Amino acid sequence: MKKILLFLLYFNFLLTYAEGIYKFPAEYFKHETTWLVWPHEHTYGEKYRDELEPIWIEMAKHLSFSEKVCIIVYDRNEKYRVSKILERSKANMENVRFFVYKTDDVWIRDTGPFFVYDENKNLVVLNFGFNGWGGKVPYNRDKNLKKFIGKLLNLEIINLKDIVLEGGAVELGDDGTCLLTKSAILNKNRNPNLSVEELKFYLNKYLGASKFVVLEGVKGIDITDFHIDGFAKVYKDKIITMKREELIEWGLSESDIEILYSAKNNKGKKFDFVFLPLTKNNVTLKNGKNLRYKGSYVNFYIANKVVLVPVYNDPNDSVALRILENIFPKRKVVGIDVRELYKYGGMIHCVTIQQPKMVEYN
Repeated sequence: MKKILLFLLYFNFLLTYAEGIYKFPAEYFKHETTWLVWPHEHTYGEKYRDELEPIWIEMAKHLSFSEKVCIIVYDRNEKYRVSKILERSKANMENVRFFVYKTDDVWIRDTGPFFVYDENKNLVVLNFGFNGWGGKVPYNRDKNLKKFIGKLLNLEIINLKDIVLEGGAVELGDDGTCLLTKSAILNKNRNPNLSVEELKFYLNKYLGASKFVVLEGVKGIDITDFHIDGFAKVYKDKIITMKREELIEWGLSESDIEILYSAKNNKGKKFDFVFLPLTKNNVTLKNGKNLRYKGSYVNFYIANKVVLVPVYNDPNDSVALRILENIFPKRKVVGIDVRELYKYGGMIHCVTIQQPKMVEYN
């Protein structure tokens, strides 16, 4: 009797959630826009804003010659101030748009929407929940950013707020391959009652993920509980990551490394692996402070005409940039010094999010 009841409950679950198919377009597909949240002083003070702002100026300037750049600013005074800064930086202001919304912080990869295509190839917004990486930081404003952007663009919003999912926690290729760490999605402070199979079901339905590479990850190693986008990225038939000894230094277990290195695509073919180094030295800030840990180059962002790469004033900066130039010969590979951002736990991919074309290309 108990087995029959469980089966009926599961069958009802399928009937409830199985309608509709959505597809998350890979980051390297054509973009309409890149979204940024401009750093402000209203959560962590003026010093925080002033440390981060030069990074945002460089990102916005390079992106503005690649595609539209939509920038969330805290208020109208910030809109005026930032527009003047970007004009002086020689950004392509024809491609820059500003929108006023009071945010908590800059991490739009996690706070912003997942843009996906529905079964009619129309763009929609997935409104997954955000809870400040398990209540670690203020998030009352950021938790509604997805809905704000969806309404702004007049897109359908799919409400999935009962499932907490950050953009940096999943890495998706166009063939449906999905890399993830359980530690960043299934833990006591995010989705404590969700099983791996239930997570796969949702990722299949709403993101089009159909081949899963599931790593355990490491809880508590950083604020995100070990996001995948810090150390592994799918690009066509490649996985861009690090060599074994550097993955171990990054915090990955031997068993997770074996799972990652054995990854196959949807056709059962092993991925080609490209290895980026860690920084040669521990990252040292501009004021001379040593952070006592190394930096990753894997957390880069692929735009239409440029690839923005985190660099650290380190000898391995040039090594990483050369490797990526070989992978992306038709895009300009640009290094951006992220040291002042990195000390707060993130890099380029963490603070950018792509908006695909409004209607999917055939």
